Amino acid sequence: MDSLYLALGLFFLYSFFGWLAEVAFSAVSRKKFVNTGFLTGPVCPIYGVGILFILRFLEPLRNDLFFLFVGSTVVATVLEYATNRFLEGLTGTKWWDYSRFRFHFGGYVCLPFSAFWGAGAVAIVRWINPLVVRLVQLIPVPVGRVILLGCVILLGLDLIATAGTMVRMRRQFALTPEQMEALEQAASLPGRLSEAILGRIQRRMERTVPQLSRHEEAARAFREHQKAASGVFAYGCGFYKLVWLFGIGAFLGDIIETIYCHATAGVWMSRSSVLYGPFSIVWGLGAVLMTVMLERLRHRDSVAVFLAGTVLGGVYEYVCSVFTEVMFGTVFWDYSAFKFNLGGRINLLYCFFWGMAAVVWIKGVYPFLSDRIERLPIRLGRVLTWVFVVFMSVNITLSGLALARYSQRASGVDTPPTALSTFLDEHYPDERMRRVYPNAVHTD
Repeated sequence: MDSLYLALGLFFLYSFFGWLAEVAFSAVSRKKFVNTGFLTGPVCPIYGVGILFILRFLEPLRNDLFFLFVGSTVVATVLEYATNRFLEGLTGTKWWDYSRFRFHFGGYVCLPFSAFWGAGAVAIVRWINPLVVRLVQLIPVPVGRVILLGCVILLGLDLIATAGTMVRMRRQFALTPEQMEALEQAASLPGRLSEAILGRIQRRMERTVPQLSRHEEAARAFREHQKAASGVFAYGCGFYKLVWLFGIGAFLGDIIETIYCHATAGVWMSRSSVLYGPFSIVWGLGAVLMTVMLERLRHRDSVAVFLAGTVLGGVYEYVCSVFTEVMFGTVFWDYSAFKFNLGGRINLLYCFFWGMAAVVWIKGVYPFLSDRIERLPIRLGRVLTWVFVVFMSVNITLSGLALARYSQRASGVDTPPTALSTFLDEHYPDERMRRVYPNAVHTD
């Protein structure tokens, strides 16, 4: 059975199951039926994405219930936190708030619910998913493809309508009620029909999240944010700032690893993740992840930042190890010689290093860099950002193709030459790849 076909089937099934669970919980707590999803249809994509992520990256832990539970709990926490922050950025309010529960983090996530989803993920990986896979396999593939095509089309339409509603709401925030009424009266018939559809979706969202109906309060907060951001490049923790933090983190990470290797092994070696430039993608993405997840802890005690960074860094490094092995057939680090390691992918000592790095980053480096980034002229900052985005996109794509071809040559797979394989063989032979990736170990 096609792996993409199976993955799509599991995505929609678990998205639907997650929606059922949310609706059932809401019905019990609110004493009435409420469509609690972000989308109008009976799906919560966060569940489909989360379960696929866990099945793909934490499958090696299926026989170790404790680490499978811990990993699933952290994945659920990160995904729920990121989704809540994303929706808050779009609409100006939290879509769910755990402030009334103990052990919550800013109201975005809380330990009891994270542990519940972690236990549920363990049950899915160990017992439920094999049954779901067999259920999918019972459906004739031609019929299943038609069903999936319909689901994809409906999901796409739902996403487009929801995005349009978000644009409508942001326009409402920026305009006064009188200006909005004048625009609606001047609209053509298709425009009025579109506004009617989007308005209905918005009212459904407001029933789901009552805070959204407080138009004046949301509009005031939105206008204040726009005013504060209007004269500052990369204000807050948005796209432009995260791109700069990724680049700086990737560069500093490569330099730190290079110096560390020389200090411990006595040799200078490349620690870059890409063919061009001293950039470690793992460190760059780690800087972004630490910023997004822990930025709100910068005024808290360092112990809290250390513990959060230790757990988050360990899970992140484990996922990166699995990803590179699955995608490129290559292992870039192996901690099997260390005590307290997990499958050679992570070890307790380096998890502590992640915790210390989180404290240094959140308490000292990030505030300093954030201030310097925001001082850049707006036009220059945007131009430099997009130049870097294009450069790194090409760099990462080319590096990924060269690594895949490098693994293919190492495995002895004999395939008919193509223009791409010939180009990669000529420009990125084994000698060059070994210089850039000296610790790479090929796997089956």
